Amino acid sequence: MSCFFKTTGTGQKTPISDRILPATLGFFLLTSAASVFVPDVAYAQQFRFSSVEIEGNQRIEGATILSHAGIGRGESVSAAELNDAYQRILASGLFESVEIVPSGSRLVIHVVEFPTINRISIEGNRRLKDDDLLTVLQSRPRHVFSAAVAEADAQSITEAYSASGRLAATVEPRIIRRSNNRVDLVFEITEGKVVEVERLSFVGNRAFSERRLRRVLETKQAGFFRALVRSDSFIADRIEFDKQVLRDFYLSRGYVDFETLSVNSELVRARDGFLVTFNVREGQQFRVGEVTVVSDLESADPDLFLDETRMKSGAVYAPSLIEENIARLERFAIREEIDFLRVEPRVTRNDADLTLDVEFVLTRGPRVFVERIDIEGNNTTLDRVVRNRFRVVEGDPFNPREIRESAARVRALGYFSNAEVNAREGSSADQVVIDVDVEEQPTGSLSFGASYSADSGASFAIGFSERNFLGRGQTISVDLNTASSSQSGKFRFVEPNLLGRDLAFGLDLGYVTTDSNNSTFDTRRINFSPSLTFPVSANGRLQVYYSLEQNKIFNVSNTASQILQNDQTNGAQVTSALGYNYSFDTRRTGLNPDAGVVLRFGQKFAGLGGDSKYIRTTALLGAEAKVWNNEVTVRGILEGGIQHSLSDTNSSVLDRFTHSSSQLRGFSSNGIGPFDAGDHLGGNKYVYARLETDFPLGLPEEYGITGGLFVDAGSVWGLDDNLAGAIDDSFELRAAVGFSVFWTTPLGPLRFNFSQPLKEFANDDTRSFDLTISTQF
Repeated sequence: MSCFFKTTGTGQKTPISDRILPATLGFFLLTSAASVFVPDVAYAQQFRFSSVEIEGNQRIEGATILSHAGIGRGESVSAAELNDAYQRILASGLFESVEIVPSGSRLVIHVVEFPTINRISIEGNRRLKDDDLLTVLQSRPRHVFSAAVAEADAQSITEAYSASGRLAATVEPRIIRRSNNRVDLVFEITEGKVVEVERLSFVGNRAFSERRLRRVLETKQAGFFRALVRSDSFIADRIEFDKQVLRDFYLSRGYVDFETLSVNSELVRARDGFLVTFNVREGQQFRVGEVTVVSDLESADPDLFLDETRMKSGAVYAPSLIEENIARLERFAIREEIDFLRVEPRVTRNDADLTLDVEFVLTRGPRVFVERIDIEGNNTTLDRVVRNRFRVVEGDPFNPREIRESAARVRALGYFSNAEVNAREGSSADQVVIDVDVEEQPTGSLSFGASYSADSGASFAIGFSERNFLGRGQTISVDLNTASSSQSGKFRFVEPNLLGRDLAFGLDLGYVTTDSNNSTFDTRRINFSPSLTFPVSANGRLQVYYSLEQNKIFNVSNTASQILQNDQTNGAQVTSALGYNYSFDTRRTGLNPDAGVVLRFGQKFAGLGGDSKYIRTTALLGAEAKVWNNEVTVRGILEGGIQHSLSDTNSSVLDRFTHSSSQLRGFSSNGIGPFDAGDHLGGNKYVYARLETDFPLGLPEEYGITGGLFVDAGSVWGLDDNLAGAIDDSFELRAAVGFSVFWTTPLGPLRFNFSQPLKEFANDDTRSFDLTISTQF
């Protein structure tokens, strides 16, 4: 229990009760003595005061005290009524102590006012900053001090520490007396240790293992990097969030009856950790049965709407399927100029065959329009940045589903720590006002780093990035990197909503030099490239761009290939090109949460002026799926490219395709392909195929270590000029197998590759070990 102290003029601390008790004890002794020595008839005695005097008040007016007492001059007052007056004055919360002393026809009310808070201090806190803790306090400087409010403030600070996982934190509020009836309010904090989640387990799970379910939850088991990772701290509110996340995970996989029966949190004997157990009931997995569309509107043909659905019988049922198809049907209605159409799903359960029949009912919704969109809380971000996330404007028909989707798009910006979107009735019953309340958060970063690569050696980097430049929603980034064999500088600017549309404008500038990187020559590249990117389907995006480059090869060794010497003789080559890139990705927006497909296709047409003239075509197809109860991920990637030179020109070594160690593991970067006089020259064609799998190694999940196997095959080949056959530029397939170790660390996901080439050639540069940042296609 917290206790308060006051200091005397010498600064000594004494309990406040030492002053309160003498001030009130006299009154109670007086009334007690009266009850002993005065006969019972004395209780009927009435007091009548011709005057009431107030003593001790400095800030509070006497009239205010009299109004609380409720005693007037000349009134008959009993002893019980005097006690009631005393209680009312004390209950006002304005006074530290109160005395009521009858003295003949005179009543003296002596009060001691609560002091004024001079300043508030917080001591002993290291994990939470003063500014964060002061925001939870009700006590304020220059306000009247209240012991009850200070106790409540101490509890608020304790709860703030509990939210950060420090359940053992204690807070002692104390006061230091100053002159002129002022006090300093001090909160003395003992933070204690973080209470971890030592064990996170499940009971009742059959379809998915504990390891897989742990990856779903926000709460994690205690593991390495305790000082950096806080997700293993026990926080009760996070457990509630995890229950919802767990339910969403099961629902998205067809387990419609799933429920969390209970969550048991048991404190270990040492009181420094919790054992958290989720008791769940999975139920059966349901699949989609018959899908139909019925219409209550003559203008809406159900057959046309049924053709727009993407829900197939036999697919695993998920609520996201329903939501996605409702959105598709409502968008189709807008294209057909059918306003206020609403789609109501009706799901019929078939327990016999574990299917759910889905019927989409087309009905007429209420004729309600959007009156206006009010945005508050965006002190830096411009209104238009938030409005661009809405597909409706003032005057459009109101669609609750579209508003919910717009709210999700506002949160996805990443500019706000909190974003709430609500609709309320407007100036009339057929008008609604959409209120958008946001709380901004930092969106910029400044980074310094160092790294090591087997290809380029040690490197140092500095970078600046701002994702909401001047509150316009624009992205600006600058990166500088220097290594033993290369230096680079890059600038990037992105306007995501050009002309207020879902049209992104990008501008890239770059300068890169290399110094004999696995070769006998130096290079310099300068590029300028503006681009436009826009959606062409739910999962597809198209980018068109212009590229202006200047490439130069210099310091070529006298013993280098004649091809490289010819490139040096040609001097700096300017390439002016137009191109496009199409991408299709279902991993995040697809209907199957356990599988995804990626398709990328692009072409670059060089020859709009400049020196280089060619057509370059590249493509990538990748697919991945989680199997064996989501424990194992299987991934396959096939990519390739071809460059065709025009107007009898020969491609430069800087234009041709070169191999990277991530495309064909087991071989060094630029370590395969046409070779001459000690250098790999790259090729006009390439193809790579990779098959890999990720799986647990049986280690505790909190270590963040998993394993993988891979098989890679590919080749780089083809030259415009092979020096009359002196250089072998034919297709030669290379292959390698290997084992990977994935380690998820606070510094990033690391990947250790141990490779063994299965098929190689004499001039290939092989590599048996590689350490990289783990990436996917």
